[in-house]
Amino acid sequence: MDHWDKREGSPVHLGETWVPAENAYNFAIYSKHAEQVKLLFFTEDNLFEPVFEFAFDYLRNKSAEIWHCRIPKEKIKSAKYYAYQMDGPSPDGIYDWHAFDPDKLLFDPYSHNLFFPPLFDRQRACLPGSNIGHAPLSVLQSIECAFNWDDDQHIHHTSDLVIYEMHVKGFTIRENSGVSADARGTFAGVIEKIPYLLELGVTAVELMPVYQFDDDDGNYWGYMPLGFFAPHDAYCKSDDTCERHIEFCEMVKALHTAGIEVILDVVYNHTGEGNEQGPTYSFKGIDNTTYYTLTNNPQDPFANYSGSGNTLHTANRAVRKMIVDSMHYWVKEMHVDGFRFDLASILTRRLDGSIDESNPTTIGQIGSDNTLTDRRFIAEPWDATGEFQLGSRFPGHRWMQWNAAYRDTVQQFVRGDAGKVADLMTRIYGSCDLFPDDCLHALRPYQSVNYITSHDGFTLYDLVSYNSKQNWANGHNNTDGTNDYSWNSGWEGGDAPPEVEQLRKQQAKNLFALLMVSNGSPMFRMGDEFLQTQGGNNNPYNQDNETTWLDWDRLETHQDFFRFVKLMIAFRKRHSTVCRSHFWREDVKWYGVTRYVDLTPAAKTLAFCLHGQSEADVDLYVMINAATNTCIFGIHEGTPGEWQRVVDTALPSPEDVLEPESLKPVSAATYDVQARSVVILIRQKRIL
Repeated sequence: MDHWDKREGSPVHLGETWVPAENAYNFAIYSKHAEQVKLLFFTEDNLFEPVFEFAFDYLRNKSAEIWHCRIPKEKIKSAKYYAYQMDGPSPDGIYDWHAFDPDKLLFDPYSHNLFFPPLFDRQRACLPGSNIGHAPLSVLQSIECAFNWDDDQHIHHTSDLVIYEMHVKGFTIRENSGVSADARGTFAGVIEKIPYLLELGVTAVELMPVYQFDDDDGNYWGYMPLGFFAPHDAYCKSDDTCERHIEFCEMVKALHTAGIEVILDVVYNHTGEGNEQGPTYSFKGIDNTTYYTLTNNPQDPFANYSGSGNTLHTANRAVRKMIVDSMHYWVKEMHVDGFRFDLASILTRRLDGSIDESNPTTIGQIGSDNTLTDRRFIAEPWDATGEFQLGSRFPGHRWMQWNAAYRDTVQQFVRGDAGKVADLMTRIYGSCDLFPDDCLHALRPYQSVNYITSHDGFTLYDLVSYNSKQNWANGHNNTDGTNDYSWNSGWEGGDAPPEVEQLRKQQAKNLFALLMVSNGSPMFRMGDEFLQTQGGNNNPYNQDNETTWLDWDRLETHQDFFRFVKLMIAFRKRHSTVCRSHFWREDVKWYGVTRYVDLTPAAKTLAFCLHGQSEADVDLYVMINAATNTCIFGIHEGTPGEWQRVVDTALPSPEDVLEPESLKPVSAATYDVQARSVVILIRQKRIL
């Protein structure tokens, strides 16, 4: 006699599961409030008429909030796609703004692949009624879609971690990227550029969202997600849904072979369905009150802590399960090494939207999961409505965090703002004010992800080339984007005189040099190594064009700057004394031009000596001058002749940063640090 699950399906595994022993598919979907559920199957040849339909019987095909069924493959014939239709109650009061529409096709939230039909129509999804033939569909998974990982190993860097923020399409989509034509803008294109990444020296790539989003939504960056389990189809060479997974896995495996860690930028705080005026593709029509945080205002029913129209209801146990299941999938099946959580403060919000800083359930569930124990978690510790939890306020105490305070302080100091010396000391030291290692918090400086630029804000070149953002093309009357602490070096925008371009390059070197000698974990955005420009647009989220696509001709134009970045990364990796698991404490001595740090309001100079003996490393002496005049710094440790110059950002290439075998001795007890420059010395004799 057959067990009941063979006839009625099992609720254990959400999504679609192939059951080879029965030559059948099992389907399970969570909907607490649905009253009628149908499952429709479509062939490639006919997307308007289902080849088979199954109506769920709530007495047989429903266990608690999960609807489930078992469909023999012979019944669905040659079907390749499927979707749900659901009906349920109408909106009926506070927090119950249901959005059921029995005519809407809804894809499975657990789909590993989504299909957008040739006649896909976003506008139909925004209106009531049928969108059959025009809606994204779930793809039935091939039973032969397997990937051979061989002996692929999880990668986790520590003191040598250097994160490179990358947009998969923008990285190689231009012809001058040098990758083969069919690989441009894809996961395969990233593979072809691995030799470049190795030359640059980065040890981790942080991929901006790579799971399925709607290309018609206008968010080129990918921060309007739809499928939390599906690779984005446009980043794949093949139209074959099985090959999409294989292409992603091939990229991860190749990066791992090169020793490069793979971190995914994940958006578990909202979806691309928007608010009540946005499209219904899945979550809204399956169970609006489960998936989204709602208000008691019928005129504005969707809470919008994300700034994108809706907010995932992460306080709900079903949504928490979906998030963790999604992470399991990317770790176990796709072998990623970590996650960067967009707007992570939303994960700490309760049902009513208030912040739980003591024990937020979602953070706790992620942090205590055995499958995820050895993976890297990075939080963007704020949200779009002003909640700011940077440092010890963020409750994921083993998580790393994007350190916006580091970004702001270094930007301000290098552009020449007065009164920032004390702040700069704190940031270089590892932001001990934010990541205290006291008994109560026991945080560590490496948890600070130090960065000066990211996809949010100016590129490194634009940071030193524009006083004002130039976001007009985005369509918001230049009101969008951040107000970075930029300075145009005396000339606004492009076509600057040679002396201005020289100063811009020097300022960019100053910023990058400070990033590489700061305690913490450094990150920079793709293209900064060859001074990529976005024409002053510091929020090009909707610019899928040459504004955001890397211009690889600039690598040749700015080969000197690329050399500087490459050698600074190598310098940091050689000297693990910089990035420690703990603060420098007694190993660092702070100085100014004289023996004492100048903390007066007008001060713009700082120096420090980092002793490396406890780390079996050399001593470093760093002198920083953000003033507009040359300053004669005393070298307040050691004797003349002990120190060697590694970096002087005021010098032209190749003297600005020297190879280990070409270091220049410093014979005097002083050093003339030119205006707006950084100098780094090392003392070899203290090596153990």
